[in-house]
Amino acid sequence: MNSNPVNDLMLEGIRDRVFPGAVLLVGQGDQPLLTEAYGRANVFAGQAMTRETVFDLASLTKPLATTLAVARLVDLGRLDLDEPVGKWLPALTGSDKGTITTRQLLCHRSGFPAHRLFYMTLKSLPPGMRHDAVLDLLVQTPLADAPGACTLYSDLGFMLLCRLVEAVCGCPMNQFLDAEIYAPVGLNGLFFVDLTIPRQHFGPYAATELCPVRNRLLVGQVHDDNAWFAGGVDGHAGLFGTAGAVFHLLRYLSAALQGRAPNEVLSRQILSEMIFGVKTDSYLLGFDRPSVPNSSAGRYFSANTIGHLGFTGVSFWMDLEKDVCIILLTNRVHPFRWNMRLGSFRPRIHDRIMEHFEIYSD
Repeated sequence: MNSNPVNDLMLEGIRDRVFPGAVLLVGQGDQPLLTEAYGRANVFAGQAMTRETVFDLASLTKPLATTLAVARLVDLGRLDLDEPVGKWLPALTGSDKGTITTRQLLCHRSGFPAHRLFYMTLKSLPPGMRHDAVLDLLVQTPLADAPGACTLYSDLGFMLLCRLVEAVCGCPMNQFLDAEIYAPVGLNGLFFVDLTIPRQHFGPYAATELCPVRNRLLVGQVHDDNAWFAGGVDGHAGLFGTAGAVFHLLRYLSAALQGRAPNEVLSRQILSEMIFGVKTDSYLLGFDRPSVPNSSAGRYFSANTIGHLGFTGVSFWMDLEKDVCIILLTNRVHPFRWNMRLGSFRPRIHDRIMEHFEIYSD
């Protein structure tokens, strides 16, 4: 590994126990400027991190899976962002959720609370009933506020989006994504570990937590308990992948936004709506934007930036103006989730990268 300011800071992160291991990919245009692996994927097995290590992408599932499935259905003319989702999910009719729209779910303005421990109920049900039972639990969960009244980041809203996608397309969301988006753009490194089918080995995986709920070290199993007990495929979590696969997908999105994608899996029109259609809110449609001030993206990303963070220690930020992308995948929850040092480390490494490669604000 070459000694440079970026690698030096990443190794400092290992020494300071910010994370046991990480893969960092920095790209400008279609070419990576840096792709490097650091530390351990599994501290108990002594497994080294590699560029091909597969990570639990946690909430990156929201923009890189669920949001894109919705976008594809809009492109196909099968879904309207401003229609109540109750049109497709009759269980919502007559409840306080009857007027919630797909748009409100995508930008976290549905009124759903952030999180609930659904797995406490799901674990008592037969595995084959759990995924469908989530809809009943969502219907029964009181809203924190009226739809459209405020912005509240919510896993539950994206769990509902998963069930909306499946109601519209008539198959599990992961199958729809594979057939309609991932395979057509040449992706084979993003996938869900679907517990309803015989398990395939996609590794090597970065280990996550010694889970107190499942009483084992999680390797190749989604860390989020709601997603795992629901069958491994959900709208808020469940996606796994490599840094290279995330970069491949982000480059496709950038090309499609500019109208130069080799195939129109997602139209420029719908991606522009997702990314530029929200002017005043904290969240775009399915994507996050840098907060002001004190963004995890650091000081040098422009306002024309999209990204997202994930609880397991993963993130991406893509500056559409500078054509720069930074993907930082870590296993900071390994072996326990209480390690919170990554929050202050992220802006430091982002700034170090932009300074090292001399990519500055205008």
